[in-house]
Parts: sequence; structure tokens; C-alpha cells
Amino acid sequence: MGYTAVNPTSMGHVFPRNSHQKDLILGSSMRKETWGFNLYLPKLKYQSRKSFCCKNELIDFEERTSSNEVKKEIEQCYELIHRLGRGVVYLGSSRIGPGHPHYEKTFELGSKIADLLDCTTWSGAGPGLMDAAMQGALQAGKPVGGFKIGKEAGEWTATNFHAYLPSESYLTCRFFSARKHGLVDAVVRCRSSDRTAVVVLPGGIGTLDEVFEIMALIQLERIGSLLPVPLLLMNYDSFYSNLLEFLNDCEKWGTVSKGEVASLWEVCNNNSEALDYLAEFYGLSPIETKRRDSESSECRSLS
Repeated sequence: MGYTAVNPTSMGHVFPRNSHQKDLILGSSMRKETWGFNLYLPKLKYQSRKSFCCKNELIDFEERTSSNEVKKEIEQCYELIHRLGRGVVYLGSSRIGPGHPHYEKTFELGSKIADLLDCTTWSGAGPGLMDAAMQGALQAGKPVGGFKIGKEAGEWTATNFHAYLPSESYLTCRFFSARKHGLVDAVVRCRSSDRTAVVVLPGGIGTLDEVFEIMALIQLERIGSLLPVPLLLMNYDSFYSNLLEFLNDCEKWGTVSKGEVASLWEVCNNNSEALDYLAEFYGLSPIETKRRDSESSECRSLS
């Protein structure tokens, strides 16, 4: 007696070789012929393209089929950086708004770092902590630039325009890859006079995605910077302490070398530690740091 494997999901491709098999397959009470085991396939649930809707508007994934479109957007990111200048990139949650302690701390940090390093402040140009850093830099009278994405986490309405930044200071990206290229290139240091940094604020999946990608680029020396770029992890209220414990466990398991993670970033528990680290990293004397703070206070009082 011959046996035929029957796949219930592809009956149209089964061709019986004799009348007996035909009865087995096409009979009203189908029998399952197996080799001593029963195979039960789960019912698969397929999501249609319409399930990726945003207020009844379909996201156009077809544009990703053209590498030229991605390349064009990356070039636009580079042009924006060339116009505004490299500086400090802030990565952080889009969900933490005004009134939250981390928002207030980020606002202060954005203002003081912009003053200290006298550079452009960059972010994803979104709400939350990204907004706090930008607002702080603007209060300090320093330039601000951003790489916005049409949809931030928690914002289910696609928005292509920023609430207060002039259109020439930010770019709304369609591709996450282009946005990431921009955020990385904004901190590249080609000269010793370049003062840049990556500041990691409390955040979720998007923030962790960006910071670990940048860490990997630094680790593998693929960030494209001729000179070292400081990476600061702002551990406000022990926000990242569990993550740091996990990375310590990674050392115990041998998935990272001992001391490897610590060599890639500086963990700061408050703004003072971050400012002191950057002042030391760039060789800024305490006198110069205090002078910048006093000048910033005077400017704010005059305004």
C-alpha cells in the first residue's frame, strides 16, 4: 500500500496516483494517512496591508523599493548638517512631557551643554525629552537642528511639520535609515576644535535602538569620526540601573569583554556630572565653564 503526504493548506497541489488514494483524499470523510504521528498545523492569521493604517491613510511602503530615494534623503541630512554645523545629539523618549522631572532636567542640560560647548543641538525633532533639549538650547541662544520622522511613538497622527522650528532647520524623514545616518553624522569629529557628543536620555524602544547602534559603531570603529566622540548615558533617578545590571551580567556570561561597555560611554547620574565630564573631555577649564554660565545668565536676564 502506498502513502501520500497530505498538506491541508495546499490541497490543489496533491495529485492522487490511483483510485484508492483518490478516495482517501477527496472522500467526504477525509482520512489522514501518516507515518505514526499526527501533524496539526496551527491556523495562521494574516494581516492585510490595511492593518498598517494611520487614520485611514495607507503607509506607502513601495517607495522603499528604490535605493535612490533613500540615498537622496541621506544626502539631504548631510546637507542640513553642513549648514547648521555638527554638535550634540540627544536621544530620548517622546512620551515624557513638560512637568515631568526628567523633562525639567533635560531642559537645563540642553541649555548648559549648548552654552558650554558652543555648538548646535541635534535631536529627532520630536516631542518629549527631545523637545526639552531643543528648548533649552534655544533659550541659550544656540542653533538647533533635527531629523524628524512622520510618526513618533504615542503620536498616531502623521505630522510632517514641526510646531516651532523654522523649516530650514529640520528635515522630515520618510526612512528611519536616513534619520539614523543624520543623527550619527551630526556628531562626527574631523578637527580637534569640533565639540560634539551623544547624550542618551531616559527612553524606550526607539531610544535603545539608537543608542546601541551608535555604541556598536563606536565599538567597531565604524562611526566615521577621526576623533573620539563622548557618549553620555543620563541615569536620572536610576532609570538605566537595571540595564546596567544586565550588561554586567553579559560580562559574566562572556558575551562582552570585561570593562568593554564602560569604555564606550560615561554614566552620569545628574547634570553636574555630565557637564564636568564634557568640560574635562574637551579641556575646558572651570573658569571658562563658569564664564559661559554667567554670560548665559546675563543674556537671559536681558531678554
